[in-house]
Amino acid sequence: MTNRIAMPSISENLLGDYLRDRRTRLDPAAFGFSGRRRTPGLRREEVAQRSNISATWYTWLEQGRGGAPSADVLNRIASGLMLTEPEREHLFMLGLGRPPEVRYRPVEGVTPRLQRLLDTLEASPALVKTATWDVIAWNAAAAVVLTDWDEVPFRERNILRRMFGDPRVRSAQHDWDSVARFVVGAFRADAARAGATSEVGRLVEELCRTSPEFEALWRENDVRVHGDGVKRLQHPTLGEIELEYSAFAVDGQPELGMLVYNPVHKTVADGIRALVAARPSGRQGRS
Repeated sequence: MTNRIAMPSISENLLGDYLRDRRTRLDPAAFGFSGRRRTPGLRREEVAQRSNISATWYTWLEQGRGGAPSADVLNRIASGLMLTEPEREHLFMLGLGRPPEVRYRPVEGVTPRLQRLLDTLEASPALVKTATWDVIAWNAAAAVVLTDWDEVPFRERNILRRMFGDPRVRSAQHDWDSVARFVVGAFRADAARAGATSEVGRLVEELCRTSPEFEALWRENDVRVHGDGVKRLQHPTLGEIELEYSAFAVDGQPELGMLVYNPVHKTVADGIRALVAARPSGRQGRS
């Protein structure tokens, strides 16, 4: 007779199981709740109280009853349970089968780990930009090839402000009209994807006042995807150079994007290394 090993059953109430697991991990005393408890964590009614929903409705969610919750209810529960952003996204996937709407969070810098990654790219200009295209990190290669952001006032460290307001940036482009059209379309897509539509408003108003060319392109409502491609520049020292570029998302931060430009020809890469080596000590091309 063959002995059968009993396999653990998999619950079909994934949302309820997740909610129950999260609340049992919380310390009641940290939230001002007291009293003896038979089980660890918060009680259902305490989670409901913190989430500003009825205790009955929350109980039904844990029991797999009552149908799909609304996005508003899930956001309240995420706040009540002190969920991290990845945990909140998982809650939405279980409850609604889709991620939550993106909530834009302004960012002023990057982690030391990400900066060290940029710095390893000795001959490849690389930078990190926000959804509003503010440059918040870069490497030394970007400083000698694209823009030395150390010399740019903090408020002016924005790709669109430089593209439409700095004659030196304009003259360096191989085909400024095409580049400008692409930049505005990609900027529009990035801002919408990150949920930064309202934050973009002030910048757009400013650029429309100062640049008729930007205003005309913005009114076209064109949308582009950054992806990858080839960029040609007229560099004051290296002459005409060709760079392949790729755009990368920063994991866990949809409001950030990383751009890396790789020299097509070895002679250009060697020239970039020489320019980086000649930079004053202590200036590493970072924010």
